[in-house]
Amino acid sequence: MSVLDRFLRYVQVDTESDEDSTSFPSTMKQKDLAKILVEELKEIGAKDVEMDECGYVYATIPATSSSKAPVLGFISHMDTSPAISGANVKPQIIKNYDGGEIVLNEKENIKMGPDMFESLTLAKGKDLIVTDGTTLLGADDKAGVAEIMTMAEMLLKDTSIPHGEIKIAFTPDEEVGGGMDHFNVKRFGAEYAYTVDGGGIGEIEYENFNAASGKVHVHGCSIHPGSAKGKMVNAILVGMEFENLLPAFEKPAFTEGYEGFYHLDRISGNVENADFEYIIRDHDMAKFKEKKERFEKTAAFLNEKYGEGTVTVTVKDSYYNMKEKVEPHMFLIDNAKKAMKKLNIVPVVSPIRGGTDGARLSFMGVPCPNLCTGGWNYHGKYEYVAVQDLFTISDMLIEIVKLHYN
Repeated sequence: MSVLDRFLRYVQVDTESDEDSTSFPSTMKQKDLAKILVEELKEIGAKDVEMDECGYVYATIPATSSSKAPVLGFISHMDTSPAISGANVKPQIIKNYDGGEIVLNEKENIKMGPDMFESLTLAKGKDLIVTDGTTLLGADDKAGVAEIMTMAEMLLKDTSIPHGEIKIAFTPDEEVGGGMDHFNVKRFGAEYAYTVDGGGIGEIEYENFNAASGKVHVHGCSIHPGSAKGKMVNAILVGMEFENLLPAFEKPAFTEGYEGFYHLDRISGNVENADFEYIIRDHDMAKFKEKKERFEKTAAFLNEKYGEGTVTVTVKDSYYNMKEKVEPHMFLIDNAKKAMKKLNIVPVVSPIRGGTDGARLSFMGVPCPNLCTGGWNYHGKYEYVAVQDLFTISDMLIEIVKLHYN
C-alpha cells in the first residue's frame, strides 16, 4: 500500500478528539483508527504490536544489524482537531496544480488561492490533496501516521538496509493536550525519537512554546435591569474588562516567531456567572512566568474594584519548551538536515508556535524534536498536502534511520 493510499484511507476515519470529555481517550472513535493500524502493522510484519487500554498503538521494527546506537522511535497522533469537523472527510486531488485559485466547493462558493495562502506558490506543479470545504482534511496528523507506516513497511520489506531496533507509537488526544497523559515510555522503548507532526516540507523544530491554560470565572450579581442601578454586577462585562486589561498586542493576530500571547479561546455565561478560557504561550520561560503573573494580577485588580471573590482564576501549565532537552543531543537535528539535503529538501529550522507530543515526551526522558509532514493550513477547511511530499517525507524517514544507525 502506498503512502497516498494509506493517507486517503486514514482520513475517512473520524478521530476528532473532544476537549470537554472526561474519558481517555476523549472519544472512543479514535480507537477505530488504532485498530486499523494494529492490523496493518501486523500484516507488514512489525513485532510487539499492541493497542493498550488507553488507545495507544505500539510496535517494533526488528533490527537488521548489531548497531550499538541508541534505540530510535517515531511518533504521530491519530486524533484530529475539534476546531472543525473531522467526520465525512471528502478529499479531492488537484492534479498538477497550476498556481491559481482552487474551488473547494462550488455550491458553497468556497475557494482558496495564493492570494489567501502564500504557501500555495510553492505547490505549483504538484498534486494537491484538499478538502471539499466542509471539513478539515486530517493531514494533522494522519499524514505523519501514513508516512511512518510507509517507512515501516519499506524497512520491513528491504532487510538489506542495516539498522538497529526501531520503535513506533501512535497516540490519541494530542490535539486536546492529552497525548502523553498515559503514554508508556518504558513500553515504547526508544531512547530518542521524532514526532512527525510538523507542517510544510523541510520543517525541523526543536523549540516550542511554554504553555498554560488560564480559566477565569466571574461571579456577578443579576438584578432586573429596571432596578439595577448601584446593584448589578454584569459578569460578562467584568470578563470583557479582564480581557481588555491584558496587553492589546499580545494576542495571536499580532504575534509571530518567538513572540508569545494570551488567546481568549472560549466564553460562556450570563449576568450572574461567566467563564472565559485562555491559553497562555511564550518561548521564553521568564516571559512565560511574567504572563502568568500578569493574568493573576489582573484578577486581583478587578477584585479590588468589584469586591473580593468576583473574579477567580486558575492557571495550569500544559507543557514546556523542549529546547533545553534537545540541545544536548543536536545529532538529532543534524541527521534530519542531512537526510533532507540528500533528497534535495531545503531544511528550515524554526520554532513551533504550538506544542507537540514530543515536547512533553522530551521532559519524560526521551528527547524528541519534530519533523514535517508536508501539510499546510491545519485545523481548518483550507488544509492541504501535496502527494509528492507524502512520498518524499516517507523516504526522508528512511534516510534518518540510515544516518542514526550507521
